[in-house]
Amino acid sequence: MFIARSPLRISIGGGGTDLPSYYRIYGGYIISGAINKYIYTSAIKPYEDGIILKYSDIEKVKDPSEIKHRIFREIIMMRDWEKPYSIELSTLADIPAGTGLGSSGAFTVSALKAIQVFNGEYNSNHSIAKLACQIEIDRLNEPIGKQDQYASAIGGICEFIFHKDDSVEINRLPISENNLNIFKESLALFYTGYRRRASKVLENQNKKTLLLDKEMIKNLDAVKEMGKISKDLLLRGDINQYGLIMKDHWDQKLKRSSDMCPNDVKNFIDIGLRNGAIGGKLVGAGGGGFLLFVTNNKTQLREAMSKLKLKELSFDFDNLGVHVVET
Repeated sequence: MFIARSPLRISIGGGGTDLPSYYRIYGGYIISGAINKYIYTSAIKPYEDGIILKYSDIEKVKDPSEIKHRIFREIIMMRDWEKPYSIELSTLADIPAGTGLGSSGAFTVSALKAIQVFNGEYNSNHSIAKLACQIEIDRLNEPIGKQDQYASAIGGICEFIFHKDDSVEINRLPISENNLNIFKESLALFYTGYRRRASKVLENQNKKTLLLDKEMIKNLDAVKEMGKISKDLLLRGDINQYGLIMKDHWDQKLKRSSDMCPNDVKNFIDIGLRNGAIGGKLVGAGGGGFLLFVTNNKTQLREAMSKLKLKELSFDFDNLGVHVVET
């Protein structure tokens, strides 16, 4: 048995500028951090021939064209397999899908790694990220960006520079151990109870960007610059200023869509800002999922979120990216 494990992520700066509709004209920039919450995919050879898939549903088919799960179908159909097909894939997740932590990208990365190892292949994590983007963006035409696939495949806290020619430059942030500890101690994640599909939230942004909507482009330009400023602040260990940048980022994010998130979620963030948080935002595209706060008073913030019945998610950063954990 082969088990591939791919980390989920939190967006630290520049979110939204990783969509092809934007970066192919203006270039994109994102800082993302992989966290120690994972998607797992196991691959084994079943007793009987066929393709067996176990996720939130169970499928057993003879040919990949019959697969209902869109990502599994594309991954298997794009490969050359010896007939008859004979593989069983099972997935598990530490965190439910639709919560803003990049689960779809992590799922694709995990499945690709498991299948490649099952077939005795080795591909770099960078090439796995590239292939995952091709599957979700090019083959399935999802209006999403590249952050999730690259963050999950590469791991760590990295800046991702999305060039106009579709190439991706990756640099791990050289944050000192002291400043990294300060940064980690300042962060807090809380689950809102709302779930959503990132592609639905991003569709409006994508359409406006393709039409070169001036306000949308101006918004994304500003967010990109905030991402670059965030890098300098994190390297200096200036958490207070980083928190204020996060607050500004959230304000820009709200301007992109009138239905960016429910009013309850906006209220949760406002309450957090009045109770020890310097900055706060929804992680991911918006709509629901997890709130990320930067705070210098976790006790006060936790008490406020507890009164709202919001569950905290403890986490650390993952530095490995996608890898095999058991054979």
